[in-house]
Amino acid sequence: MNTMPLPPWPEASLAALSTQALHQAARERADLAWQRCCEVHPGLPRPGIWFDLKGASAGQAHLGRGGLRFNPVLLNENRSAFFDEVIPHEMAHWLVFHLQNGPRLKPHGREWKTVMRDLFGLAPRVTHRFDIARAQPAPYRYQCGCQQHQLTARRHALVVKGRRYRCRHCAQTLVYCAG
Repeated sequence: MNTMPLPPWPEASLAALSTQALHQAARERADLAWQRCCEVHPGLPRPGIWFDLKGASAGQAHLGRGGLRFNPVLLNENRSAFFDEVIPHEMAHWLVFHLQNGPRLKPHGREWKTVMRDLFGLAPRVTHRFDIARAQPAPYRYQCGCQQHQLTARRHALVVKGRRYRCRHCAQTLVYCAG
């Protein structure tokens, strides 16, 4: 089994790529990681690749959809880190899911960490440290008795449907600050 990291992608060539070319290069990188996984699991299905993930997540192994999703904003802003870390991270999830027999495993459990170390030669880091300011939509502002809160679009939509959130400090219901 190959325990070396995937070969580094030339950083200079990444900087010059258009969005379309960057997505194609990311697909090629994912294919290289998939081929590495096939050394361990020869029948591993090839995942689909999409660039439609939003918010703070850099990538996601979307097992129900049958592939890997990547955040195009974070990919564009963190090209080398995506190629060196994020793509192998998600491919490790893909492999572990297809290797498991029996109960569902922890997403970043022992098996995933082993794949990251032994197959990709990487430290099994769970989260990235990317600046997510441009990847996340502006938060929705809410107020309670003691402070202002910022809710995501998803939580704001739940408030619109009737859900209530309370402040952890003063226990008051949060109220939307329109405008």
